[in-house]
Amino acid sequence: MPSHDEIREAQRAAWAGLSAGWEKWDPVIMDQLGPVTTAMIERLDIADDQRHLDIASGTGEPGLTVAGLAPRGHVVLTDLSAEMLAVATRRARAQGIANVEARVCSADDLPFADATFDSVSVRFGYMFLPDLASATAEFRRVLTPGGRLCSSVWVRPEENPWTSIVMDAIAAEVVLTPPDPDGPSMFRCAAPGCVGDLYEVAGLRDVDEWDVRVELVTRSPEEYWAMISEHVSLAVAALAQVDGPARERIATAVIARAGAHEADGAVRIPGVARCIVGTA
Repeated sequence: MPSHDEIREAQRAAWAGLSAGWEKWDPVIMDQLGPVTTAMIERLDIADDQRHLDIASGTGEPGLTVAGLAPRGHVVLTDLSAEMLAVATRRARAQGIANVEARVCSADDLPFADATFDSVSVRFGYMFLPDLASATAEFRRVLTPGGRLCSSVWVRPEENPWTSIVMDAIAAEVVLTPPDPDGPSMFRCAAPGCVGDLYEVAGLRDVDEWDVRVELVTRSPEEYWAMISEHVSLAVAALAQVDGPARERIATAVIARAGAHEADGAVRIPGVARCIVGTA
């Protein structure tokens, strides 16, 4: 089994490779994940002078939205991937957001003093953390008394056809190794209470969780395939195992299945995320 350091280095390389796809498809991704960003921020109780830490920021959300709501505050975006944070920095500059900084660091070894932040967000990063308990303890450590931690994870694959459509098509062509249930993977934290239990062990109180529905909207089945095959880590890694002819067969199958979700001139494929909040 790889060490936590080895897992982090592999993740760093993988997300560096995905950064171009995330930047290319940023408008579509932001629309899809917007309801989750809104749900998280509503429970973080953002003040105009908020000191906020965003974990696994990727291209910048929800940290950039928080920064816009806290003009007298300060937001720190963190991620393992300098390439992803470079995208976030470009987005901040394009939006005229100046009260942010980006730091490359590991979530379970944060370079910040105790009680530095009023709030912490982790949007779709929890399931990829090598050491869930250590990372959660770090999030609790850097929170001020009364500060809030809010995160989001994906629920079961069956409730997220926006990913299962492509993964089922890939599985028809190649044998996919099941993910280690205790290792980083997209649906690792899908079970109810999984993250909430980590919060409570770390000493957070008033823990609550709720589901949020999302919808991936693309202009056509072909655009859905292009987007998924270029930015979803699970799909990109699996597609690396197939040859050219198999990839063409997968694309044909995915486009056909996505076509079943066409409505009102667009492809609309649903999904479900779970948000979890707790107070220090």
